[in-house]
Amino acid sequence: MYKMKNQLLRLTLIVFLGVCLVLSSLTAYAAEAWTLPNSGLHFEKDAKQAYVAEKMGKIFNSTATIYSPFTPPDGWKYESYGLNSCKAETLENLNSATERVVLQIHGGGYINTLGNGHRDLCVKQMVLTGAKKAYMLDYRVAPKYSYPAALDDAVSIYEDILAKGVNPRDIVIFGDSAGGNLALALSLYLRDTGKPQPGTLILISPWMTFETNLPSRLQNVDKDLILGKINHRMYNEVKNPSYGKGLADNDPRLSPIYANLDRLPPMLIQAGGYELFLDESILLAKKAAADGVSVTLTVYPGMSHDFALLLPELEDSVNSFREIRDFVNIHMK
Repeated sequence: MYKMKNQLLRLTLIVFLGVCLVLSSLTAYAAEAWTLPNSGLHFEKDAKQAYVAEKMGKIFNSTATIYSPFTPPDGWKYESYGLNSCKAETLENLNSATERVVLQIHGGGYINTLGNGHRDLCVKQMVLTGAKKAYMLDYRVAPKYSYPAALDDAVSIYEDILAKGVNPRDIVIFGDSAGGNLALALSLYLRDTGKPQPGTLILISPWMTFETNLPSRLQNVDKDLILGKINHRMYNEVKNPSYGKGLADNDPRLSPIYANLDRLPPMLIQAGGYELFLDESILLAKKAAADGVSVTLTVYPGMSHDFALLLPELEDSVNSFREIRDFVNIHMK
């Protein structure tokens, strides 16, 4: 009798633990989708820099490597698949009432692959645009693969999206940093080969020239607390880009501020006032306007490179998200 009670007790404990594990996994999975906050953390100039310096210092000075699987919001589908010579991932919001599609081309100096930071950012991008589906390109990276490997991969995923029957006018392309460079290179390729353009281009802190002598590249090395000297690996990569091996730094294929931008889709450019890429973002906006493109440039004072990716809680980031939402709604009715 005692032995049977003991076995029943163990069985009950096992069942209880199993239920706890199931509930905990459901709790981890059943995350609500991100929503745009009404406001964010506000700091004055010096306090803002101190806050950013503390947060980024912890990231860049950490030697720990923490991996956690990406968890999509509850009710969303997340899949990965192979695409010719690269990889891609999809997110789908089954409750979306629009036909909009996001194509995200991630940043990272052309040397970083797709990570959870950009997957989480893609959720935000889908919410802001009301997109039904998103494609995240995990393109081949340098130094193993130099130009035009990443561009070839971007062309492949865009053509794959069109082959699925998506109306190109419903596509919003997001590109941040090196992803902004690649997004614009893709748009130029589409124009030059007679293929349809996306509905809009959203370029966030875009890397627009492989040259290193613009004033903001020199003056903001200490102010930019995300891409400046504080981030040794990425700062050195921007100073000596490996993706453009064999091409001149001012080649329009790498530095689209020297390209003809005629007939490109409406373009939103966002940049931080303290970032290394500030001057080239301004030059891109001027070149686009001169070439007849509908372009909006917003500079967020006192902000570092790609700030909304790493500091989404700040007021400036919330404002940049709101601007993206409004820009897409205006240009993609």
